[in-house]
Amino acid sequence: MNWRRQKVFITGGSGFIGSHLTERLVTSGAKVTALLEYTPYNDLGCLRHLPKSVLSHIELAPGDLRDPEMIKKLLRGKDVVFHLGALVGIPYSYVNPREVFEVNATGTLNLLLAARDAGASKVVTTSTSEVYGTALYTPIDEDHPLQAQSPYSASKIAADKVAEAFHKTYGVPVATLRPFNTYGPRQSDRAIIPTIIIQALRKKQITLGSLTPRRDMNYVLDTVDGFIKTAESPKAIGQAINIGTGRDISVGELAAAILKVTGKKARIVTTSARKRPKGSEVMQLLCDNSRAKELIGWEPKTSLEAGLRHTVDWMRAHMEGYDPDKYQI
Repeated sequence: MNWRRQKVFITGGSGFIGSHLTERLVTSGAKVTALLEYTPYNDLGCLRHLPKSVLSHIELAPGDLRDPEMIKKLLRGKDVVFHLGALVGIPYSYVNPREVFEVNATGTLNLLLAARDAGASKVVTTSTSEVYGTALYTPIDEDHPLQAQSPYSASKIAADKVAEAFHKTYGVPVATLRPFNTYGPRQSDRAIIPTIIIQALRKKQITLGSLTPRRDMNYVLDTVDGFIKTAESPKAIGQAINIGTGRDISVGELAAAILKVTGKKARIVTTSARKRPKGSEVMQLLCDNSRAKELIGWEPKTSLEAGLRHTVDWMRAHMEGYDPDKYQI
């Protein structure tokens, strides 16, 4: 696909992954409209880290995914839609399950209704490996049963099924990308890797929850490449596609790897306050990326060590955005 002059609408454009995707689209020549959560402070989120030469080419649209009329208006005349907008914190979903479901599930319904009526040529929605729950088998392919082990994962399963229904019922050209754990520059310390890094850089003790869960960690620019390739591939329409490395690592092993990269020494301790409820913890997520390789020609390019070094370097230069003493949900 030639992205030059393609009219693109992206939700969650100010988020961690969304800001990297927005930057990639603008530099590829696309005309991008990005939906941002409204705040009275005109908060740009992660977009504040973009060069002014890139940011000046983005049409910023403050709003809310729960407003169907606004979404419908913004989608008129758009060619390609990337839907990354969501409330993503699993601990936050324990506290506010209704809000999480309304934004993630009903917000996706609003977006797909608007995309259907606007006649968008391609819609890429964002799922998560959390929809699989604790693996019944590994590596996890797209046919693995979906298991709702948190209100967040339940909301994303609902969103995935809405996308499936809109493709089968209305012929909406939608593909669902299912990233495994993405990390990299700009990520908040709500996520595990920035949480470990900021504590390693500033403290002699790293406080975590359970150290045994295993995750498949994918560098953010590789995830962005998955979004682009999914939008470009006709074979992706109607499909759910995993994006992950095919390698996993435990939280404890990850902490050790980060200490090695930072050159720091710290004691690792666990606390029940950072642990998920017993039935909600997902013990292993390990990606089978065969479908991504076959349908969209995607495969990971960045090793975990290289990705961690990029992330540590970025966080060293942006320490003011992180609090090593606070557990972010």
